Amino acid sequence: MGTYINIGNEAFRKSRNSEYVDKSGLIAVVNKTLFTEFNLSCVSRCRRFGKSMAAKMLAAYYDKSVDSRELFADLQIANDPSFEEHLNKYRVIYLDMSEFVTRFHNDDVVRQLDDELKADIIKAYPDMQHEPTYDMMGSLLNITEATGEKFMFIIDEWDAICREFKSDTKAFDDYVNWLRRMFKGISATRVFAGVYMTGILPIKRYNTQSALNNFIEYSMIEPGNMAEFFGFTRNEAMALAEKYGMDFDELVKWYDGYQIGDEPSMFNPNSVMQALQRGRCRSFWATTGAYDLVSSFISMNYEGLKDDIIKMLADGRCKVNTTKFQNDMSIIRSKDDVFTVLIHLGYLGYDWKRDECYIPNYEVSIEMRNAIEANNWKNVIDAVTASEDLLQAVLDGDEGAVASGVEAVHDDNTSILSYNNENSLASVLTLAFYSARNNYVIHREYATGKGFADLVLIPRMNVDSPAIVIELKYNKDADSAIDQIMRKQYPAKVKEYTDNLLLVGINYDKETKTHSCKIENLVN
Repeated sequence: MGTYINIGNEAFRKSRNSEYVDKSGLIAVVNKTLFTEFNLSCVSRCRRFGKSMAAKMLAAYYDKSVDSRELFADLQIANDPSFEEHLNKYRVIYLDMSEFVTRFHNDDVVRQLDDELKADIIKAYPDMQHEPTYDMMGSLLNITEATGEKFMFIIDEWDAICREFKSDTKAFDDYVNWLRRMFKGISATRVFAGVYMTGILPIKRYNTQSALNNFIEYSMIEPGNMAEFFGFTRNEAMALAEKYGMDFDELVKWYDGYQIGDEPSMFNPNSVMQALQRGRCRSFWATTGAYDLVSSFISMNYEGLKDDIIKMLADGRCKVNTTKFQNDMSIIRSKDDVFTVLIHLGYLGYDWKRDECYIPNYEVSIEMRNAIEANNWKNVIDAVTASEDLLQAVLDGDEGAVASGVEAVHDDNTSILSYNNENSLASVLTLAFYSARNNYVIHREYATGKGFADLVLIPRMNVDSPAIVIELKYNKDADSAIDQIMRKQYPAKVKEYTDNLLLVGINYDKETKTHSCKIENLVN
């Protein structure tokens, strides 16, 4: 067993000995690319989304130095026509760039990388004639010409050097040139059956072109036909919740919310597994190591950036142009660049049909809130802190306290939530009820039989609290808001969940710039 070649299948065996969700369908997708013009794949996802697991699975499947049949016999891939054709048929070169960069953090890292890989290849082929002038690709070409063998090259965290070294450094330039030497040109066609790279960022673009534009990229923004293999689908998360006796509604609240390609509901897999092992949900996002980056990104003074971050914290969505980002975290030139890199880091979800970004779930919302605190956005933090008191005031039926609480949030956040219409007031209210996410599923523009309720809070499973229906009015009165709730029969839809309802009418008076509130308890 080598360091980089013929590494065997032990890493994937450990995964199979643990709780394993079958993602082997990825192998069939990669198999279809082998020996074609699309055989160079680069998959980018945020941390803890199963990239390394997938890379180890592919290595175990392709590595001809071991017999991995029993590891895959009960998985989805075993029923695919390509299973036998490629099972343990290739010499696999496996490289974890993050581990390598940790050991060699200097400008000469790429030469050391090439030397170590070449030395391992020579050890694996002791009977071959190896010229001392050969680089890594030269050695591989020599082996292929002599033996006819094709290689699978798998690189995990391919962009570790790009993240550790800025784009104007020797190490960065050397690495780009090394990648070109390895994978761009006729030599790569002769040597490799396929190449599979994973990382956080897509391949860096220079102007409008990638440095390696022969790679097919599968990213958080453009996942192609690999969307379902990174993250847990709703059905997968539901099956795990049932197996472990976990509240699925809690898993949804904390870890769902990513829309990746045509997959409308994707869960953070690492967080789900940690919650299952610990028996409770909490934020595991801080362990991703990206917090300092996120804090620095949202502190950038691009026009409207702060306002849009607050809007998303209040369950809003923002337009984003993802096409200008150069896939380089050291080159951030606009608000769109900030949003795009946060999508790649997993701190924002992305709706490709609408070109919109948003905060995907409660776990990420907590970390965003921490980043906002670190940037001392006092008005927002005050609103979030006061949100617990506001919810309690609603539950207590304290109309004056509710009106005052909403007014305070409205006053402090007029830059994004202008005093001009009910929609702006709805955004204020969503921010004001931030802490209600703990016990409620919050819906804006909740569809009922005869219209849309402005804001509806439905208690989560096992939460003994009333549902709350909130209607907003502008330059009218709070009583008319209650009348609309009843006239359009909003409670009928909510009663599918509970008969215990609170009806809340809130009005904003443009002349006096004051708010009024009316609360009624509707119990069958």
